[in-house]
Amino acid sequence: MFNRPRLAAVAAGILLTAGVGATIPASAAASAPQSAPAIALVTNARWGGHGSFDRIVIDVRGKVPPVTVKPVKELRYDGSGQKVPLAGKHFLEIKLSPAAAHNDAGASVYKGPRLIKVWLLALKGLALTGDYEGVVTFGAAFNAKPAYKMTKLHSPERVVIDVWIPSGCRA
Repeated sequence: MFNRPRLAAVAAGILLTAGVGATIPASAAASAPQSAPAIALVTNARWGGHGSFDRIVIDVRGKVPPVTVKPVKELRYDGSGQKVPLAGKHFLEIKLSPAAAHNDAGASVYKGPRLIKVWLLALKGLALTGDYEGVVTFGAAFNAKPAYKMTKLHSPERVVIDVWIPSGCRA
């Protein structure tokens, strides 16, 4: 039937092979390339009027990160805390995190406006207010309290904020 010494030799060979493959020196494991977590790069911000709403679009390279949009009493630059000089009575703060508007070497990848007055029916201004510690922040200014909806879109990756135009403002 079976030759026991031969079966034992085959079993020992399998165990030794498995054992050798499973033992990797610590120095080799430490030098193995580690993939850094990908961070979204914010490259542009743009806007447009669309009949019943104004739209803000923030372009992203990489996967769109979590986004928060919230009303604030005033806009301030991250880091310095200085007031953002945008005229308006109502403001939205838009935060993308984790994200950056610069590459690993510190060079800006953001090609959009840093501070701009806008002449749309709802949207009156837009500013890049921060690119600090993995958070990119924008501020948007309005004369009336904004009713808005935020959507993430893909191919290309972008964040879209639609702000409805107050009924008395339509042309």
